[in-house]
Amino acid sequence: MELIRDVFGNARRGEKVFIFTMRNDRGVTVKITNYGGIVTSVETPDRNGKKANIVLGFKSLEDYLSNSYIESGPYFGCITGRYANRIANGKFSLEGKEYTLPVNNGKNCLHGGITGFDKVIWVPKRIEKPDLVGVELKYRSLHMEEGFPGNLDITVTYTLNHKNELHIDYKAVTDRETVINLTNHTYFNLTGNTENILGHILQLPAKTKTVNDESMIPTGEIVEVAGTLYDFTTPAVIGSRIGGLTDGYDANFILNNPDKKLIKAGVLTEESTGRIVEVATTEPAIQLYTGYYIPEIAGKQGEKFGRYAGLALETQHYPDSPNHADFPSTTLKPGEVFKSKTIYKFGTK
Repeated sequence: MELIRDVFGNARRGEKVFIFTMRNDRGVTVKITNYGGIVTSVETPDRNGKKANIVLGFKSLEDYLSNSYIESGPYFGCITGRYANRIANGKFSLEGKEYTLPVNNGKNCLHGGITGFDKVIWVPKRIEKPDLVGVELKYRSLHMEEGFPGNLDITVTYTLNHKNELHIDYKAVTDRETVINLTNHTYFNLTGNTENILGHILQLPAKTKTVNDESMIPTGEIVEVAGTLYDFTTPAVIGSRIGGLTDGYDANFILNNPDKKLIKAGVLTEESTGRIVEVATTEPAIQLYTGYYIPEIAGKQGEKFGRYAGLALETQHYPDSPNHADFPSTTLKPGEVFKSKTIYKFGTK
């Protein structure tokens, strides 16, 4: 196991930003920066041992800081919060008080607002053990930052082990009642970014999904996926049914996990390389987004991104949960500890 820290660059206010390279003995290398907790690359071998980066990302910090990238908002590889996904009209109520958030996605608040956790600098700490390496990231989100109540202390820990597993552990505490929904927004492309993701094969155990209105906010209705374009209970090629959707998949699939156990959440495969990513989580849902709105920009190796360049499998709570009393709660109170775990396991068939 190997862990290397390098300087990644300077943020807009001059703060020094680092990039951490985690490498195991089985050919998997993961790079993470403490700016936004971004996974900038995941290098894995294909069935013939040829290594390639299988996620969307950039070589330099300047690319993540550029106005063109920020304005297009693809959220490559980052931690999203304080509330991942959308909150309707940028409003929710707690303890009888209404809170107003920045509106940055039509009329809704997306991924924590204008300056979410994807754009802040986290305090890093190295983790080095015989069977794993990683980095612990800490951040204090101050009371009313982006309109959210409570001083929230968050720890996100990334670790890579000998089993080719990337573990993401989330932990948070607050000093007053607030809402929290955290995820990682990595986009996968198992071809090594030589083709788009329409030929990838996906299996999700979810038998139901939430229904959205025209602004991607859940109506409250939950429907069966059997026999629909959203049925991935048996493996299906992403592109085989995507033509029936205006802008591809961007849907919240329900994992039926009320006890918050670590359960299988999905399997993504790609036949030409044999690469596989298995997802496990303690979260109640997983958002499939196939990257319809990814901008046409150059990636880490000069590859051209754009529509369907990658897909995200975001483990999380439901969108707009603070405004739906019957959804799994995203409320965190003083004295409670928010905990969540997601594992991405890399392999070949």
